[in-house]
Amino acid sequence: MQPVFFKWELNTAIMQKEDIPGFETLQALALDMRWSGSHVANELWAQLDPEGWAQTRNPWIILQTMSASRLQEQLALPALRNQLNALRSLREEAVAAPSWYAQQAGAPLLNGVAYFSMEFMLSESLPIYVGGLGNVAGDQLKAASDLGVPVTGIGLLYQQGYFRQVIDGDGNQQAYYPFNDPGQLPLQPLLGANGEWLRIQVPLAQATLWLRTWEVQVGRLKLYLLDSNDLANPPYYRGITSQLYGGDTALRLQQEIALGIGGWRLLEALGQSPAVCHLNEGHAAFAILERAASYMSRYQVPFETALSITRAGNLFTTHTAVAAGFDHFEPPLLAYYLGGYAAEKLQLSIPQLLALGRQRPDDEQERFNMAYLAINGSGAVNGVSRLHGQVSQALFEPLFYRWPPAEIPVGYVTNGIHVPSWESLAASRFWGNKGNAWVSQPQALASHAMQASDAALWQLRNEARSALVDFIRRQTGHASLFNPTVLTIGFARRFVPYKRPDLLLHDPQRLVRLLTNPARPLQLVVAGKAPPSDEQGKALIRHWVQFIRDYKMEAHVVFLQDYDMQLAAQMIGGVDVWLNTPRRPWEACGTSGMKVLVNGGLNLSELDGWWAEAYAPDTGWALGDGYEHGDDAAWDAAEAASLYQVLEQQVVTSFYERNEAQLPTQWTAKMRQSMTTHTFRFSATRAVSEYTTKYYLPAAARYQERTKDNAMVGKAIVQWQASVNQAWPSLEIGDTAVQEQSSAVGPTFIFSVPVHLAGLDTSMVQVTLYAAEADGHPQAQYNLQAGAKIAAASVKECTLYTVTIPATRAASDYTVRITPAHVQVAVPLENRNIRWQH
Repeated sequence: MQPVFFKWELNTAIMQKEDIPGFETLQALALDMRWSGSHVANELWAQLDPEGWAQTRNPWIILQTMSASRLQEQLALPALRNQLNALRSLREEAVAAPSWYAQQAGAPLLNGVAYFSMEFMLSESLPIYVGGLGNVAGDQLKAASDLGVPVTGIGLLYQQGYFRQVIDGDGNQQAYYPFNDPGQLPLQPLLGANGEWLRIQVPLAQATLWLRTWEVQVGRLKLYLLDSNDLANPPYYRGITSQLYGGDTALRLQQEIALGIGGWRLLEALGQSPAVCHLNEGHAAFAILERAASYMSRYQVPFETALSITRAGNLFTTHTAVAAGFDHFEPPLLAYYLGGYAAEKLQLSIPQLLALGRQRPDDEQERFNMAYLAINGSGAVNGVSRLHGQVSQALFEPLFYRWPPAEIPVGYVTNGIHVPSWESLAASRFWGNKGNAWVSQPQALASHAMQASDAALWQLRNEARSALVDFIRRQTGHASLFNPTVLTIGFARRFVPYKRPDLLLHDPQRLVRLLTNPARPLQLVVAGKAPPSDEQGKALIRHWVQFIRDYKMEAHVVFLQDYDMQLAAQMIGGVDVWLNTPRRPWEACGTSGMKVLVNGGLNLSELDGWWAEAYAPDTGWALGDGYEHGDDAAWDAAEAASLYQVLEQQVVTSFYERNEAQLPTQWTAKMRQSMTTHTFRFSATRAVSEYTTKYYLPAAARYQERTKDNAMVGKAIVQWQASVNQAWPSLEIGDTAVQEQSSAVGPTFIFSVPVHLAGLDTSMVQVTLYAAEADGHPQAQYNLQAGAKIAAASVKECTLYTVTIPATRAASDYTVRITPAHVQVAVPLENRNIRWQH
């Protein structure tokens, strides 16, 4: 099939305005997702076209729909021009300023990071997101721009995106899928040097898939999006990028092929060869295959060698807290869509391809797991909170047979939010933050919060709460709904059972008493979507709507429909308390509660995700005992009772108790401590800087090491792997001898054990004395040292290994094990062999 090329015709509505003074600056601002939604910019767009801004919140549409004459009139106004010039200067200064990244040791090795994600939440004007995963991706992209980290985003442009929600009178969720007209979205076609629209070919089962490419500006960085709505595609392929997380399993597989394989091919078409590939969840794991295929083609090496070399530069971030959450595909489906690609590009048979995504490579019935592919093709793996790192170790334990859970190679970087994107107007005034202070002066901002008076903190809360009440009244059409002086609690997230969005409804009459207390009332703002196919989730929404109706709580509780980025910003900016009630440990991180921090809101949350490491009594309130209880109705009831008690005895009391100046000093004390200690700690600035120093720079160094000198190290690693794997079944550990002796520091044990290495050099293995955690003793490991070759009764051709350790626990607690060892190989991620003494 011959490629079909298209020329992109410039938007005539834009072309007519290009000569208007100031328009070029407006256009650049409207197309920059880092700056177009700042508070200063929002004020500018609202002044430019009040009606258009209120209807669309989309600067790019405003520039297209305003007449040239009206736009010229507006830009001639001195006040508006001054505002525009100030915003332009702020943006230019931020981009031109020396970056944090440029000051990092090893920065020159990192020629780029390709950040793959199924969704990006950058602005409500670009609706290609659902929630948490997209929130993390969008905020980290903005933070990377602020820090100057050379990240390139790769995603998909959905014709319809995720569904829009309408709640009918009975509380039933209705799903609608409006069309995302690319001409009205803040993006541009990605053009090649010849002016032609850059389009990517991806082989699929029935025909070549053509993917159009688009460019989104995010401060210093670019986000590239691919979509399948190309006239060159057959009808059954044009809809591949129709809906985010829509369709059946086959459509999901096609989308992930487009993202991973198409995304890496796009980078190559642009002449980019980033050292680091960051997979934001397993959806993007096919990028691992295409990166290896590209290396194979360029350097004429087999797949095994290419994967061994390129995986050093791959990072897999998992956001999933339950095994069922990973994408799985039936073997025939994967073979149908990728069998030809595997044979032609990877030189792999279908069983070899399937083995990359299986726990048991030879099990023909086992489904292909995208998370397993990501692990098998990455040089590092991380969860998104400290607790989630531990949960992920347990989830991936089947891949690391006989390895202790604590040694399963999953680290963590706790998520954070892009603070400037989520601070309310009142908070922006409070912090006085201009430009990039969350990068350059976080300590000064923290000091500002710590030194703020009770009056200043309370003014922030009152202004923010009043703004939320005004928003609710506009949204609902009820001019007197809610009271701007009443304690306001927010709850908004996906309505799925494990998040327990109805926990607060466990005792409805007790809740009614809380809400309607004449002296100390409470009001609730609730929002969230249930997945379209999740009937249980939809029932949870109905439960809330029916509670409001049945108990006549319309003046105290509101369910705001169609939860999106704009609604989230309004809620987190205005609520006094953010409520989160998941079943531990199923909330991988949870970023919504982080967003209230900058706005002076407080958290009341289950000890799960980020709150498990953030909670302190002086910064908020906690639910749960820090243990897992599963889907236990009795425990749910106990936690509901605890929730009511915390609200009644702590939250409500501290909010309404005032001093002689009518200030709630207990409340403002918590605000001050929370804002000071948590705001930067749980920011995307901190998260991206941690990714850079902990993962990106080391990954780039490892990848460079494996590729230099005609990939000498990479090829040697493949040979090492083959030698270790071949010899491993023949390794033997003999009987251990233990001697106890006294020393100046106390009694010690001398352990000696003969080990048969089956031809392996002593440098290729690590012999370890291991004791599990028990009886108050922590897990312990001691490396034994190789000594002379000896003859032993139980083991032939053996090397004697010895170690001296403190006799702080019984010698019988210890056992000997052998693991592979290579200074440049991540064990057990890249080699999972382990041999224990019988």
